[in-house]
Amino acid sequence: MVSDVHGNAEGLARAGDGADALICLGDLVLFLDYADHARGIFPDLFGKENATRLVELRTARRFEEARAFGASLWAGLDRGPAVERAVRKQYAELFAAFPTPTYATYGNVDMPQLWREYVGAGTTVLDGERVEIGGRVFGFVGGGLRTPMRTPYEISDEEYAAKIEAVGEVDVLCTHIPPEVPELVYDTVARRFERGSRALLDAIRRTRPRYALFGHVHQPLVRRMRIGATECVNVGHFAGSGRPWALEWSG
Repeated sequence: MVSDVHGNAEGLARAGDGADALICLGDLVLFLDYADHARGIFPDLFGKENATRLVELRTARRFEEARAFGASLWAGLDRGPAVERAVRKQYAELFAAFPTPTYATYGNVDMPQLWREYVGAGTTVLDGERVEIGGRVFGFVGGGLRTPMRTPYEISDEEYAAKIEAVGEVDVLCTHIPPEVPELVYDTVARRFERGSRALLDAIRRTRPRYALFGHVHQPLVRRMRIGATECVNVGHFAGSGRPWALEWSG
């Protein structure tokens, strides 16, 4: 199980070793690395110094200034085609690294409209859908909720809640973002609360899956906690650790 791959194709190619299947909870694209400002689409286009400035503004929650700064850099470029070319290059490498079988859903920085062009025969993409893996029912809900960051795949609370509802009762509930619990959504390095889902939290309490698995928050205050009968686990920032999280089922 991996999430927040952010360009780590080399690690992704080994992530499924010894497992029955690989599950990926999204954020394949690396736009800007908050730990290494030289990595990602943004510094490739505008340089490390400008990437550092953007990170500083975002970390200080000066989002309007960050948007104005970014707009000034993009002014001389046709943004849409430039980003799409860079994303396509990353997707070609990342989807080729997926082992068979892989089950994947989108992260908030992903571009779902491009996935269908790169998904191989061994990869199943699910969003608001269920699938049986190893005799257990897994539900998948991708994407994130709307934020000042305006990442590519952010949707309304209502649309997200509808996907949660469509999944229904499952053994394992797999999402990109966590439930709306302060300890699970606070990033200790970025020093901010990321957006979690209240609808997801309500579904966990109501349907009581055995596991609720997610990513999105790279350095959470708490990585694992129980909500009623459900074990909630942030499966980790794969781009930083290179280590998958293993779900081993017994009983």
